[in-house]
Amino acid sequence: MSGTFKDLDVPPTLVSFAVDPVKMYNVISPEFKNAGNTIVKVSVSYDENDLPVFDELKKNFVKISELVKESKIVSAATIGVGGIAAAVTKMAFGNDIGAVINEEDLFNYNYGSFVLELACDKAEAEKLFAGYNFAVIGNTTSEKSIVANGVTIDLDEALNIWIKPLEKIFPTKYLEEVKKADIEIKPFNVVEKKFSGKGIAAPRVLIPVFPGNNCEYDTKRAFEKAGAVADTLVVTNLKTQWLEESIDKMVDMIHNSQIIMIPGGFSAGDEPEGSGKFIAAVFRNPKVKEAVMDLLKNRDGLMLGICNGFQALIKLGLVPFGEIRDMEENSPTLTFNTIGRHISCLADTKIVSNKSPWLWNSNVGDIHKVAFSHGEGRFMADEAVIKALAENNQIATQYVDPNGNPTFDIRYNPNGSLYAIEGITSPDGRCFGKMAHIERKGRSVATNIYGEQDLKVFESGVNYFK
Repeated sequence: MSGTFKDLDVPPTLVSFAVDPVKMYNVISPEFKNAGNTIVKVSVSYDENDLPVFDELKKNFVKISELVKESKIVSAATIGVGGIAAAVTKMAFGNDIGAVINEEDLFNYNYGSFVLELACDKAEAEKLFAGYNFAVIGNTTSEKSIVANGVTIDLDEALNIWIKPLEKIFPTKYLEEVKKADIEIKPFNVVEKKFSGKGIAAPRVLIPVFPGNNCEYDTKRAFEKAGAVADTLVVTNLKTQWLEESIDKMVDMIHNSQIIMIPGGFSAGDEPEGSGKFIAAVFRNPKVKEAVMDLLKNRDGLMLGICNGFQALIKLGLVPFGEIRDMEENSPTLTFNTIGRHISCLADTKIVSNKSPWLWNSNVGDIHKVAFSHGEGRFMADEAVIKALAENNQIATQYVDPNGNPTFDIRYNPNGSLYAIEGITSPDGRCFGKMAHIERKGRSVATNIYGEQDLKVFESGVNYFK
């Protein structure tokens, strides 16, 4: 690695990495977990070459690893640039948990040393680290502040200062004011659930994979886990003949399926401007269009689109209109995130209507913490259209804050969608589109994230046909 940036010159440098596989349940994150825990500094000595004494370092690593496995250490951070002050501050940012610190050496780096949060009192912490180079330096608190050697620092103020230098490059706030009109979206709970009644134990799902899609494996696994038979079809477009063959194959598979699921990703590199356009173009093929509408109108079929798939469904008109139609000037759309860049995060969404069979295994009012990854996920529509969707209970899910209220706050509504709309349905609920990657769930996924992550959408779709 080498290079030059402004007045910095980086000489050729060897950069190496080492990994050590561990069980996922023994991996902890750095943010403070609870108020009232003990904060400990575990240090390492340096030799005449200003390098860590490796025997001591190894001893510390073994001890820390053991205590993590015993769930006595609940968070940990290394001490680097900015010293203990920087480490503790970043640990406090995660869950808005404050700290009281008493330590003279706050700002010097100490590579190889750690700040640890222990789920115990000071006396027990001292017993656990007896014989080690350590010190109890404080405790976590419920206050949104850090008190360091008697000096109080407001946590929100510190966070704003930390974010400010890169705000112009990677904005964390809306670039423009978001209009907040007054349209009430009332919760809707379906009274009578009318299942297909076809008695299909394992409904067949078609997952067409377009160039740039990247979630087909997760989606296939989620459907198979729910009890479906999932088939993927790679749509090949390198030659006209291959594309025509892919379309013919897709039509045959639609006729043999009960569900069509369009996965997420970045089809055709999200170009030309407006993601999902290539997918929509294929589905507008007369043969494909006829097969899709036959599935939805005559065969009791279902459609699901996630992220890139949602973008395709909305450009086709399948949501919110329930049919493939040409887009009009006032048609809803998904456009660039308000902050003007790609986002990748987890956010809370609330079910406000279970009109769709895809949501019958969840309850209205349920809140789920789900993954997002997109550059164009901001739902936009005329107020008249949104009002009609609300009146017809087609707004299925909304972005919500920690209190469960729909919000425009970028921390909880990452793309700036109007009325905090995250997912919508067709008028009859058979087609469901949403931005969240609900297929990205499992035993080893987001283990340090609090909250329910499973909407049981795939199970609902499968159960509809039983």
